[in-house]
Amino acid sequence: MNTPASYRSPWMDADLDLYRETVHRFVAEEIAPHQQRFARQQHVDRAVWNKAGALGLLLADIPEEYGGAGGSFAHVAVLMEELARVGDYGFGVSVHQIAANYILHQGTEEQRRRCLPRMARGEWIGAIAMTEPNAGSDLQAIRTRATLEGSHYRIDGSKIFISNGSMADLIVVVTKTDPAAGSKGVSLLLLETRDAAGFSVGRVLDKLGQHAADTSELFFDGVRVPAANLLGGHEGQGFYHLMHELPYERTLCAVSAIASTEAALRMTLEHTRERRAFGKTLLELQNTRFKLAEIKTQATVGRRFVDDCIARVVAGTMDADTAAMAKLWTTETLGRAVDDCLQLFGGYGYMTEYPIARLYADARVQRIYGGASEIMKEIVARSLERNGA
Repeated sequence: MNTPASYRSPWMDADLDLYRETVHRFVAEEIAPHQQRFARQQHVDRAVWNKAGALGLLLADIPEEYGGAGGSFAHVAVLMEELARVGDYGFGVSVHQIAANYILHQGTEEQRRRCLPRMARGEWIGAIAMTEPNAGSDLQAIRTRATLEGSHYRIDGSKIFISNGSMADLIVVVTKTDPAAGSKGVSLLLLETRDAAGFSVGRVLDKLGQHAADTSELFFDGVRVPAANLLGGHEGQGFYHLMHELPYERTLCAVSAIASTEAALRMTLEHTRERRAFGKTLLELQNTRFKLAEIKTQATVGRRFVDDCIARVVAGTMDADTAAMAKLWTTETLGRAVDDCLQLFGGYGYMTEYPIARLYADARVQRIYGGASEIMKEIVARSLERNGA
């Protein structure tokens, strides 16, 4: 749902309109009414994944020959927008989608045919295990080690802040296969978690926001993974795989962030039209009008930028620098906008029963995951060194 109401994203078409209707119904029936329960249990029901798979909402941009819906990134963007519209950050479809794209673009044909249909059906929930307790955004500093022993790799180490962590059936694990080789010693392994000896899930982490999201610690103690599960079939390609796929992930972050900014504006506009102070509605007060005018302007500018990014991903022309700028600008803008919106709710904005309070808490991590804002600035700064302004 775009803002202003008269604006229509140029990448939308009649097929996507119908798809949005399907997604809207699914979110309204399967996600929105159950958000409090999902938050209490710290995960979305597996049955919801199965229903989404049956409707073709999982892996929407994966080719039909691998079990996907055969759509484009625009279909994924529609799903992200509709989830953001109801303030949902618990259903981990974005990470699931990203993991599937690693396999599609970087995996072997056998890996694609074995993994992707199961993920499309919701039979397997996907995750990506990058972050470690002492590594953070520095992927070259990871310590999780994968050692080839005959026909299997032995994985030892740990990961933290892993979305879909406790529910995941398939995890793309970032490991070091050659610790002395720096970035050239990083490899990605596909871990099938069911009955995987030595693999364990720690606690589901208690977070500031996104309480329905399953975010966990993972531990690997001599976990054996078939050598055939080395993503792409060649060691030392992991850093290349990561750099190739991160623009996709960061564009998804930007889509969610701008849609959340639009949602914050809508709910605040509704509130200020009804709430009265000093004999007037809040919307009649100049401070309110000016604040909302600023947010509308930011949302409109951001929407145009994100729409261009979506079109570029669909066309296959998205680059890492633009994706970094999109994530940086939209997530920082969301943080400021939702803070200003919450202020206009007064004390009610501090109550978690109000969606604006939950959105405020949920928004904070978007400046951290997918690469912190500081990392995005470094990427953009390096582009200045290479290409100038």
